[in-house]
Amino acid sequence: MIDFQRYLLIAAVAALSLMLLVEWQKYDVSNPVTPVVSNNAGAAPTTSDDGEFPAIVRNDDINTINAPTTTNAKYINVQTDVLDLKIDLLGGDIVYAGLPAYTSSLESDDPFVILENNDVRHYIAQSGLIGSNATDTSKGRPYFSATSAEYTLNEASDSLNVDLHFQYSDAVTIIKRFKLSRGQYLINVEYLIDNQSDAPFQASFFGQLKRGNSADPSVNDKGGMFAMKPFIGVAYATNEDLYKKTTFSKMQDKPIKASVNGGWIGVVQHYFVSAWVPPVDSVNELSTIVTKQDMNIARVTSAAVTIAPKSQGKISADFYTGPKDQYSLQEISPGLELTVDYGWLWWIAQPLFWLLTKIHSVLGNWGFAIIGVTILVKAAFFKLNQKAFTSMANMRKFQPKLAEIKERYADDRQKQSQAMMELYKKEKINPLGGCLPMVVQMPVFISLYWVLMESIELRHAPFMLWIHDLSAMDPYFVLPLVMGLSMFIQQRLNPPPPDPMQAKIMQWMPIVFTFFFLFFPAGLVLYWVVNNTLSIIQQYIITKRIEKSGLPTR
Repeated sequence: MIDFQRYLLIAAVAALSLMLLVEWQKYDVSNPVTPVVSNNAGAAPTTSDDGEFPAIVRNDDINTINAPTTTNAKYINVQTDVLDLKIDLLGGDIVYAGLPAYTSSLESDDPFVILENNDVRHYIAQSGLIGSNATDTSKGRPYFSATSAEYTLNEASDSLNVDLHFQYSDAVTIIKRFKLSRGQYLINVEYLIDNQSDAPFQASFFGQLKRGNSADPSVNDKGGMFAMKPFIGVAYATNEDLYKKTTFSKMQDKPIKASVNGGWIGVVQHYFVSAWVPPVDSVNELSTIVTKQDMNIARVTSAAVTIAPKSQGKISADFYTGPKDQYSLQEISPGLELTVDYGWLWWIAQPLFWLLTKIHSVLGNWGFAIIGVTILVKAAFFKLNQKAFTSMANMRKFQPKLAEIKERYADDRQKQSQAMMELYKKEKINPLGGCLPMVVQMPVFISLYWVLMESIELRHAPFMLWIHDLSAMDPYFVLPLVMGLSMFIQQRLNPPPPDPMQAKIMQWMPIVFTFFFLFFPAGLVLYWVVNNTLSIIQQYIITKRIEKSGLPTR
């Protein structure tokens, strides 16, 4: 029985190590750097030959002409307090989006760039009109005019409208309006159509995200083979499921094609997301395609809207590009907050995150918030730990008797096990009690790992002294070494395994764990250090009390 107990303890420790390593390595289920070779087989039939834009033949009776250009710029720059945008006048696409509130790295004050179009990364947000009166086709895009090359949200205003003008025909004028608000990453994109012709104007809105296979800029490659590889790909909502996701590589063979009421579709990366959110009161088509140029496109197409002759109307959708702030995202569209993906243990991770935010609102430091959560989790498991430590202390107290039994029945394992079981029964010792706390706390530990990895609030969050980013590994490996030392101290408080081989394996555990924890986020290691410290205090008190008593504490 004693062997079984030791092997179970070793298995529990090994399982925790394996689970952490697997979670770390499978955080990304794709390799975004590997190019995808496209054959477009099975792609949505409403796309052009190269998949760049929906191929809808427009009404040739209407001739497209451009409005006079009031600025010689090819692009216009738009700035609010949280967004720095560049819009291409050809098509009115957002070809650059910087986020001033988030730096690209701890070493730089440059804003994090989520959308860009250069030699390193191609990731842009496109939109247009298709249908009988399409302005955007595979044969050409509208060229808009603007009254200025620079638009800035001034301090006295809470909103900013950026109007791009296009003369569709002699009798039809279109304004593509970008409506931005202070403190908001959500942009409303409207097509205001003034139809003074004698025929109805009919078109559908499409919005798409076009991204190459470049790596995620929010992830560094420190850590070698243990470097974090977060998920990057397309996520979307359907009528049946508020959150589904697929990798760029899977889009090649299994493109998305879904008809939904409302819904959304976007590209997810570490900490940040871009998504098109069409009107909730219309039936929208979601689709993906991989073009011949190895571009991954996630598209939404809304239902057709008809503008009667001699009247005005609008066609619109919302576009979000910014941090994965789940409390803001859930107000935009159902399921969008699930892009903060805590994995299959979300039901534990969500309360942990809520608890973290509440403690942080009081303490103002995410490191102290993690310590606070650790204390509360430890308090929740106090009784369970007390029973476990009592069992281990009793085992330690009766270690001489166990050794005597082992020596007496050294040649008869059956009698040895029987004698040990009789001792356990007599003294009411649970030989498996020491394993339970570790097994029970595994889900909590892994859930906190996901919270630290996925929550934008922890990105670049400082603690104190040399810890400047709780979501990154300790640069000087101090916390992992302290964690290893705490595990060693815990082992000294526990009874040694009677089997020499098992004892050697257990002695190596602090070293093995220290090695793994060298590459884990400092916030996670901080949790484990505090947890071990509290365990050592509790276990020491219980052990000393039992050693001073004549009978074991039950």
